[in-house]
Amino acid sequence: MSWLDDNLHIKSIRTAAVDLNGQARGKRTPTRFARRIEEAGIRFPISALNLDIWGEDVEDSPLVFEEGDPDGLLRPTDRGYVPMPWLDGTSAMLPMWMYMDDGQPYGGDPRHALKSILDRYTERGLRPVVATEMEFYLVDDSGADLRVPPSPRSGKRRIGAENLSLRVLDAFDNFFNDLYDACEAMDIPAEAAMSEVGPGQFEINLQHVPDALRAADNAWLFKTLTRGLARKHKMAASFMAKPYPDFAGNGLHVHFSLINDKGRNVFANDTHDGTKVLYRAIAGCLQAIPDCALIFAPHHNSYERLVPESHAPTGICWAHDNRTASIRVPASEFQARRIEHRVAGGDVNPYLLLTAILGAALIGLEDDLRPPPAIEGSAYGQKMPQIPVSWEDSIDAFAHSDLVKRIFPAPLIDNLVRTKRQEMHYMAELSPAERLNLYLDTV
Repeated sequence: MSWLDDNLHIKSIRTAAVDLNGQARGKRTPTRFARRIEEAGIRFPISALNLDIWGEDVEDSPLVFEEGDPDGLLRPTDRGYVPMPWLDGTSAMLPMWMYMDDGQPYGGDPRHALKSILDRYTERGLRPVVATEMEFYLVDDSGADLRVPPSPRSGKRRIGAENLSLRVLDAFDNFFNDLYDACEAMDIPAEAAMSEVGPGQFEINLQHVPDALRAADNAWLFKTLTRGLARKHKMAASFMAKPYPDFAGNGLHVHFSLINDKGRNVFANDTHDGTKVLYRAIAGCLQAIPDCALIFAPHHNSYERLVPESHAPTGICWAHDNRTASIRVPASEFQARRIEHRVAGGDVNPYLLLTAILGAALIGLEDDLRPPPAIEGSAYGQKMPQIPVSWEDSIDAFAHSDLVKRIFPAPLIDNLVRTKRQEMHYMAELSPAERLNLYLDTV
């Protein structure tokens, strides 16, 4: 029985695949055609997963004219239908991923890239357990400049940040009530919400799940939901890395551990230090940061976040329970030992992000890598390798990296590099206001 049989009020569905920029690409279809899509999929241009941030074809992509812009086949993922609470209640989304006509997964699909890494973990008898921390701003963008939305309770606007303020959360209580109700309806495991260090900035943690594909789905759906629901509340929600030049940027922090076939966390033992597997994974994550910076900071605006003493890491290092480090081992009970990867901005594609992080950790295991000693104190004032701060340098590093080739399929590498070089070329012609307008509720 289809989910739609129990939800007869649904009048239309959105078949939605994720492109390289994390944008939903798909079609709107009347519900009466849904059964056919469930069983046979739907034809869709392969090039649609390789569009730039404006939704334009990449000019030199062989997928378009050189190959005749062929179709692939979108098939439903195992997520199934999810409601779309930011609309009027009569629509549902069916997440999809791309296959070729011979039944093989399309190598340029971000979700398939993550699945390929998870298959390699399965071969080792391991499974990642993943959680994400989602930071975003609520914004009033009705005027020429961005402002904090007025409180629905008092009508007043905050001037500065109120870190961990319950009063600020209460001011937007109706929005958060609707957001949590929507997460429940969409089966997104949203946990604690908190006010962050920027004015109008909030963080919601998504629960650990023993399925990294589902964790990526959760993060992507959460971003889609939050942006849509904020508009319903007459605001914008932005996951831009740096919407305000003078306030903290948005991060997307990833927590992960690895469990074996017996359900045991292989990062953990009966000591504070953890296991050798933990350190190999840390070493792999550190080694991959320079070459995978394009994944962690994929847009022009992303690099405005990566500045010292701005609540974003800039040095390539690790530490115990130290938020200035790019890789952190949080304080926890010994059996809950995990890694927190703190480099990415909120503007990332969650599927590519988890592919990069878990792929890097896997290389650490495969190559028996060893990390440098953990730092102590603030990372900002210490001499160490730095995270790339240039979009162009990050694109070039990703394009020519042997390590990246061990993580991502060749078609995805080629497509992403072409996409980002086109974006970089056109972005140079835009004013800061035009870039802000583009990124605000797109990424």
